[in-house]
Amino acid sequence: MQQVFERGGTIEVAVARPGLHDPVESAGAADLVWRLRVTDLEDEHVVVEAPVALGTVMPIADGTPVVGAITVGQNRWKFHSVKVADVHGGGARTARIRLELPDAVERCMRRHTRFETAGLALPQVEVWPLLDPKSVVSAERANEAAFAAVALADAAGGTPVAPSESAPMPQVGPSFPATLMNLGGGGVGLRVESKDASALGRHRTFFLRIPLGAGQPVPIVASATLAHTHLDSAQRTYAGMAFDFIHNPQHQATVIAQVQRCMQAAQGAAHAA
Repeated sequence: MQQVFERGGTIEVAVARPGLHDPVESAGAADLVWRLRVTDLEDEHVVVEAPVALGTVMPIADGTPVVGAITVGQNRWKFHSVKVADVHGGGARTARIRLELPDAVERCMRRHTRFETAGLALPQVEVWPLLDPKSVVSAERANEAAFAAVALADAAGGTPVAPSESAPMPQVGPSFPATLMNLGGGGVGLRVESKDASALGRHRTFFLRIPLGAGQPVPIVASATLAHTHLDSAQRTYAGMAFDFIHNPQHQATVIAQVQRCMQAAQGAAHAA
């Protein structure tokens, strides 16, 4: 942790839901991982930037258990911690949170990612090259309507009906799968297996469908622009993508609300355990 702090680096953090290592309880789960910059290191705590999606802070309640990961070069470790408090003042421009320093960290084998050994269920994303960026509007508006129905059902205390599988699609090329490795302030980090990565070299704009697990019947759909790529030690491609709402600005609010709902559900489960 000291090395990460001195280098101005980041750690990755997710809410530690119950049943992390139980395949039955993990069925249908989808855990959101956040890449957070380390801003301060104290005797018993580490201070990191709060999770933010598209300019909106995603609160984590005090006392929420979290699972985290540290990467230094090719070496990876996982750890368990607890969110202690929000951090105010200090001249920081961004919201920050205080986590307990872990008592111990566990080394991850090189062929695994840090979260493959942490028991988290990372969302499996469908990715399409977006051939006509303007065509994304009808798909996004259908998604907005489906999520609005979920919000109404939440308010009424009912169970929402899952959206139709025949939702409109934009003009896209052949799809390929990816794994959602983390979220950042304006986009996502995806891992793509080597056999599926060729489209990343031919296209810059993509349409994403991100399922959020059981209890979240409406997936996130959005267009995204490829920002950067690099290969990991297993020759898989890590692709950083920035959400793009230029053709439908109002869709940003729906994506924020979907992430908020998912985070609230994860924390509710963690505190109920």
